[in-house]
Amino acid sequence: MKIYNSIQQIPKINNPIVTIGTFDGVHLGHQQIINRLNKIKKETGGETFIFTFDPHPRQVLFPNQTDLKLLTLTSEKLNLLEQAGIDHVLVYPFTKEFSQQSAHSYIKDILVDAIGVKQLIIGYDHHFGNNREGNIGTLKKYAPEYNFSVEEIPAHEVDSINVSSSKIRKALEEGDIETANAFLGYNYFISGKVVDGKKLGRTIGYPTANIFIENPAKLIPKIGVYAASATVNGAHYKGMMSIGYNPTTDTDNKIKVELHIFNFDANIYGCNLTLQIKARLRNEEKFNSLDELKKQLHADKEHALSVL
Repeated sequence: MKIYNSIQQIPKINNPIVTIGTFDGVHLGHQQIINRLNKIKKETGGETFIFTFDPHPRQVLFPNQTDLKLLTLTSEKLNLLEQAGIDHVLVYPFTKEFSQQSAHSYIKDILVDAIGVKQLIIGYDHHFGNNREGNIGTLKKYAPEYNFSVEEIPAHEVDSINVSSSKIRKALEEGDIETANAFLGYNYFISGKVVDGKKLGRTIGYPTANIFIENPAKLIPKIGVYAASATVNGAHYKGMMSIGYNPTTDTDNKIKVELHIFNFDANIYGCNLTLQIKARLRNEEKFNSLDELKKQLHADKEHALSVL
């Protein structure tokens, strides 16, 4: 997959099949659009092209709304798009100035002149350009003039609910990992580096890897204990993860992400881990003693293994 960070980098592309969007999470709705792109590619011999943005438009248009968390950071999003078989991705630098561009110049300058669009596939109710003035009607108006076709993909539904990134964020913030995963079409994941901790877990038989999540924009699910699997140096392991303040042992009031990997004793300090979150086991609790905590962790492990 070829990645471009400006329109000047885009080469001449054979019959580009294009879609546009933030694609945060690359969820089932996005996957439906991608599947359509790949189907057209197979039928026509063209090349698939995704036009996406960094930063997320809401971060630029509503800078005071600091509560927006992302399902996928740009690098994670690009990995998912590559796995989906996309040929080209333009990661366009979203700015206030760009948001004020007219829908017509957006179509002509970028889609037509820079990318050379031949077929445009857009998601349901897609808007673009200054004040979101552009829509499917605008595209159909200009398509004959610039010699491209337009197709709108209907909203993807799971259990009669339209899938969207905002609904997935809400589910994760409420600890409803099952709904989030159902809408994503895969297990929600977070990545980070293993850093030093207090090493208290090993004294009670449950050593944990403390995970440092570098980018604060990444959405961390609701505080609690989760069943998770981990990818360590290319190998996959089962485990359980704690997101929380560790009230039994810590008083620093800082949220920590810790992973206990079952049947694992290698030194992985400094390693980068990816955690796939399968199920939420329980709320965070404060225990009266380490023995009580150990007993609960044993029950958590049995519960985690049953869902993993």
